[in-house]
Amino acid sequence: MGIERRLSRTMFLPAETVQLRQMCFTPGKVFQPGRYLAGELPDVAFEMGLVDKLPPVRGKSAEITEKPDEE
Repeated sequence: MGIERRLSRTMFLPAETVQLRQMCFTPGKVFQPGRYLAGELPDVAFEMGLVDKLPPVRGKSAEITEKPDEE
């Protein structure tokens, strides 16, 4: 039997970007796999172990700045 990985919602900040690995069905909505803010996902996604932390961004891409409009 494999070891099941479960992460708690308390391990994430509400504004932290996380990866949803599988579809998550709730009575009101279907969440597709992808990146979400932790506060947007339902508790069941965390309880079922469908959420992963994203690795930290390194290098120049860590400095996210908006490009000014070129006219």
